[in-house]
Amino acid sequence: MQAQWITLMSVAKGSSVVVDSIYFDRFKHVPELIRLGADIDLNKNAALVRGVKTLTGTKVMSTDLRASASLVLAGLVAEGRTEVLRVYHLDRGYERIEKKLQSLGASIRRISGQEF
Repeated sequence: MQAQWITLMSVAKGSSVVVDSIYFDRFKHVPELIRLGADIDLNKNAALVRGVKTLTGTKVMSTDLRASASLVLAGLVAEGRTEVLRVYHLDRGYERIEKKLQSLGASIRRISGQEF
């Protein structure tokens, strides 16, 4: 849940440090969160996350299953439209996620079978 946690911390008040002591290259979603306006600094296997008031929608690219989920969550809290590309990663672990999120009130849809 590290990627999803970083997304949550990116809009929380204050600062957080997330350390991955097992797989040092697990922060591939961070540049995409930064594109949405997150304030995150990476240093080897640690991410310093400073919460911002809002994220801003843009196109972002999924790199793996967990990153995909974190980008969808970021897009849901972002102002404006967010398009998550390469969601085939997401489909490997979350069946019909857009339908499940819609049932919770999310404004989300799949476009052309590839994008949200």
